[in-house]
Amino acid sequence: MKKNKRILIGKIGLDGHDNGIRIVSKWLADAGFEVIYLGLYNTPEGMVKAVLQENADLIGCSFLGGEHLFYCRKLLRLLRQNSLEDKKLIVGGVVPPDDVKALKDMGVSAIFTPGTMRDTIIRKVNELIAA
Repeated sequence: MKKNKRILIGKIGLDGHDNGIRIVSKWLADAGFEVIYLGLYNTPEGMVKAVLQENADLIGCSFLGGEHLFYCRKLLRLLRQNSLEDKKLIVGGVVPPDDVKALKDMGVSAIFTPGTMRDTIIRKVNELIAA
């Protein structure tokens, strides 16, 4: 039985800005989660393959270039196709308010925009993993 909950985190697409995702990864690791950091330039297919290989409890993606709707839709579809609906997806980054609702409607469990406090992220991640 695994003792630490595993969170797979990465960026999908060509966005090369990783300051925020590295900081959040460190916060989660410091809070006791096992963070599997995939880094930059992932594909939805690669993320799903990593979820399967790593037996992750939760998936986190960061977007700053406006491609969040396209990639989240594809990632969620691939998770369903691979019977991984129980793996919750969280998103961080620059997400316009109108897109927050769209992401939640498609199945994203939480969206964290710039300025979200550390404790808020950790509390929500704990809630999602416990659910």
